[in-house]
Amino acid sequence: MKTRALGLVLAPVAAALLAACGSDPTYQFNAQPSFLRGTVERVVYDGTADDLLTAGLGKSGLQSAAAPTIADANAPTAAELRRLAIHQNYRALADTTASGGFGTLYGPNVSAGGAVTTGEGKIAGVEYMAFSDDGSGRENVTLLVQIPATFNRDQPCIVTAPSSGSRGVYGAIAAPAEWGLKRGCAVAFTDKGTGNGAHDLATHTVFDMRGRPMAATAANMASAQFVSDGPTGAASNHRIAFKHAHSKRNPEKDWGRHTLQAIRFAFFALNEEFGERVNGAATVRFRPENTLVIAAGVSNGGGAALMAAEQDTEGLIDGVAVAEPQIQPDGSVGVTVRVGSTTQGSVGRSLLDYGSQALLYQPCAAIAPSASAAPAVAFINRTAAANRCASLAARGLLSATTTDAQAEEALSKLRAAGWSSESDLLHASHYAFAVPAIAVTYANTYAQAGVADNLCGYGFAATGADFRPTAIAPSAFARLFGVGNGIPPTGGINLVNFANPGGAIIEGAGSASAGGVFDYNFDGARCLAGLLDNATVQGNIKAVQRSGKLQGKPTIIVHGRSDALVPANHSSRPYVAQALAHQGSSAKVSYIELTNVQHFDSFIGNAALAGFDTRFLPILPYMNRALDAMWAHLTAGQALPPSQVVRTTPRGGTPGAAPAIAAANVPAWAAAPAAADAITFSGTTLTIPQ
Repeated sequence: MKTRALGLVLAPVAAALLAACGSDPTYQFNAQPSFLRGTVERVVYDGTADDLLTAGLGKSGLQSAAAPTIADANAPTAAELRRLAIHQNYRALADTTASGGFGTLYGPNVSAGGAVTTGEGKIAGVEYMAFSDDGSGRENVTLLVQIPATFNRDQPCIVTAPSSGSRGVYGAIAAPAEWGLKRGCAVAFTDKGTGNGAHDLATHTVFDMRGRPMAATAANMASAQFVSDGPTGAASNHRIAFKHAHSKRNPEKDWGRHTLQAIRFAFFALNEEFGERVNGAATVRFRPENTLVIAAGVSNGGGAALMAAEQDTEGLIDGVAVAEPQIQPDGSVGVTVRVGSTTQGSVGRSLLDYGSQALLYQPCAAIAPSASAAPAVAFINRTAAANRCASLAARGLLSATTTDAQAEEALSKLRAAGWSSESDLLHASHYAFAVPAIAVTYANTYAQAGVADNLCGYGFAATGADFRPTAIAPSAFARLFGVGNGIPPTGGINLVNFANPGGAIIEGAGSASAGGVFDYNFDGARCLAGLLDNATVQGNIKAVQRSGKLQGKPTIIVHGRSDALVPANHSSRPYVAQALAHQGSSAKVSYIELTNVQHFDSFIGNAALAGFDTRFLPILPYMNRALDAMWAHLTAGQALPPSQVVRTTPRGGTPGAAPAIAAANVPAWAAAPAAADAITFSGTTLTIPQ
């Protein structure tokens, strides 16, 4: 723990008050951070009927696929929405099947020390929630602090939990929040300015901070998550605006700032809870000098934690532990990444760059004969995929002349663009369930496009049985805070091709290019790729890129080699290389690369995606181990793990019925890795064993 001497600085107003009372001004009084807007809400959870980690559901309730119920579907309470959100978000980040490791390797019933208990893992404590705003009245980032009843006032600690993806404020409850709560640390959450802020333009309905529907006309700077400036009523054509895509603010550039604000909010909440009271006012007991702070996160949350570490000018953060971070290197150092003896030809491309390449080539690559065993290939319409291959060839983007050869060529294009061969079997599932919506969202945010801009003809709307836009049911919209992920398709809202020649239709279901060619809307994909030449887009991409200058903060990054959503070649590998190049001998950066690990743990136990279970292992145990290792480093001076490749062992067996995971499937990293596993850095070259 930190042991620096504590200096007492008296707030001016408090000093005047005490001086007037004849008191010795030896206290620093707790002050609400200036970035907070509106009411700071505080709720206590008893750990039985309701709790911090499971919302009263316990391990069993989180494991159950049955969603928590809402008494009045059109008017859910804040508590009901919170319970639904925790259930949904936990299951979205973790494989909650027993055979996949839930309840044995991780889960509420597994203690901080790894002991498997028979309990439900509920954690009593208090939550503080508030909006942060930059003064514009349009930012309204949700911040949340959970303080467990087991918080150790003599060894205080804070762990960050910026949301994964574009999820709401509970979007990192499974990791790293669970780890922090079990350790007795306060957990600092933020939705990063993305979250489930949605606006039903037809009815002009939005959400308050806790996700309850409210009229947009009643919203003000302190009450609504997001209010769009798009067309309302009949003119909306049933469109629904989402904060990440349509706020015109490029929130990603501020993810580090939002994470730092969450930490400062945590200090405020801790001092409100435990600071000595003088004349009824709380004094400051916890400050950066005496409180251990670990910046942690997964995926976009991992990127936010790294951004925060780079931008930390106050010495708030002591260490960083992240998994599969979506971080975009700025290229400030020309680095080389080598895997085995092969120099990687494409590294460090921006998310929109590699995302638009995925959008173009994945539907064709998904039907490559060499990838026929891919989980979820059944979700790809072979006719539309073959037509995509033909459209790519007609525009000179492929040269092969048969569908099979074109599909293999598309797959080779993806490899050349930075995807590893270990990702070949993932393109079908990722195109079917993730890539189109992510590409559309980030294109909108980098272009600072609103709903009315109709960027590349894409938009979001509920759809009917005919796949056409329709009014969303009030009960479905009312649940969105609880079930949504911030990027449609989510909560009954889908990605729609409003430029479809035959009329607006859900993307992927008859979505065509000009002339009515059913080719998974090649025109839309080509349009999104073309935005890379737009000056506004380029400026906003530059605004989110980062240098790797981590200010000497000890950092552990873990990433799956098979990650097809955030390929390591475009994120962790070049970012680590930049960090090492910038910091030289003072760098304290450990990079752990995991074989047979991809981006979505929740896909592993999904019965509809049989084959993930036999081939891929979860990253969550390694996220927890990274936090354990950082804790040991900061509290006991233990060395960081050396950078290395950890070679996992797939479970094998029958797709959909793989044998239960065992410790041998997810081995620990080595304190002294063999030469064949050691990741090394020399000059500007990061070398990773094959």
